[in-house]
Amino acid sequence: MQSNFKTSKQQAADPHETAIAVLGWLADDPDMFGRFLALTGVAPGQVRNAVNDPGFLAGLMDFLMNHEPTAMAFCAASGISPETVTAAWRHFSSPGLDSGEY
Repeated sequence: MQSNFKTSKQQAADPHETAIAVLGWLADDPDMFGRFLALTGVAPGQVRNAVNDPGFLAGLMDFLMNHEPTAMAFCAASGISPETVTAAWRHFSSPGLDSGEY
């Protein structure tokens, strides 16, 4: 599916902006967005308020990063580098034991 979603690289350098860009991209694809909502248990009407919850944004980034083809499709569609997406994912994710941040 060809997406019309685009964002600027500068705008998405902030982790929150990157996560919002991911949400916009997902929302542009009804099948993908439906899958995300089904896996997270978030109702469509809850999304607007959920974007202010770091836990929701962590889940959003986990959804993207847990399937490399989806993550790469987002990067291609948005022009946001995989490194920027990974940095946003790390920002919202809890540190693991191997991170040295515990």
